[in-house]
Amino acid sequence: MTTTTAERARELTEARRPFVHATVVRAQEPTSARAGDDAVILADGSIEGFVGGVCAETSVRAAAMESLRDGNTVLLRVLPEDEAGFPETPGALVVVNPCHSGGAIEIFLRPVLPKPLVAVAGSTPIGAAVTELAAFLDFDISPSGAYAGVTAAVVAGLGRDEERAIRGALDAGVGLIALVASHKRAAVVLDAMELSEDERERIRPHAGLDIGARTPKEIALAIMGEIVRELRVGGLAASSRSTSGHPAMHGESAALAKAEPELVAGPTLPVGPITLEAPAATAIDPICGMTVVIGPETPHGVVDGEDYWFCCPGCLKKFTAAR
Repeated sequence: MTTTTAERARELTEARRPFVHATVVRAQEPTSARAGDDAVILADGSIEGFVGGVCAETSVRAAAMESLRDGNTVLLRVLPEDEAGFPETPGALVVVNPCHSGGAIEIFLRPVLPKPLVAVAGSTPIGAAVTELAAFLDFDISPSGAYAGVTAAVVAGLGRDEERAIRGALDAGVGLIALVASHKRAAVVLDAMELSEDERERIRPHAGLDIGARTPKEIALAIMGEIVRELRVGGLAASSRSTSGHPAMHGESAALAKAEPELVAGPTLPVGPITLEAPAATAIDPICGMTVVIGPETPHGVVDGEDYWFCCPGCLKKFTAAR
């Protein structure tokens, strides 16, 4: 059975794998693409679907990698070498493709990134309030005791299983661990754990911004405010250590943060772009100057011990013939 692009996009989102959804919004002949054609581009540069021939596809792959890196949508215009006569599109990324068919296409690239994961330990009113508020803020909640790919962990057991939860989050590489406790009790708990300096720095004793919070919901607001601040301006990223705790995280996706069946475009993410496993590398075609994504199917040549990659076999042939 053939899987549609929409079905594939849903599968990738549910698996917490970031990708770019590319849709042809305008095509001017001669070109093989038509308005409405679409595809998904994964972080390794592989493409599933159709947005034009190999030359247009090369430009789309390169733009998609940049879109994944910064989390921004892109309107990509792929024009032939003689671009006279094609109307300007303000704000678009223009790529002049010398091996293109002679037509022009515009493709809208939308990065679809997973939502940030928050782990909440503790069946208390504060834990319940944090869970509710985090969902409202468009975070995903990690299953109890699972810390793989978690961005921040909130320990709200109020004396129950706190050390176990802290140790689990530390071992999984979670960057921010918010401990709900008074200053005095937090010091007692952390001193008893004999933590390293690095581990201690990742824990926020008496967690949350100082807003004078008293009720469970106000405390949850203070805690989530601190987490959002660290994500927005503090450089907080998801845990990159894999554990077996999260049923939806495996292989490539175990080092990523965020998502659910809802598709979320980069600009509307609650905390901006995520830290990815390195998107596919790119290179410059020495013949036509195009940026190409390096992959198993990318035309490749070695001259004088140096690697070169090309947009198409024709450029590879020209380059090697000149040597």
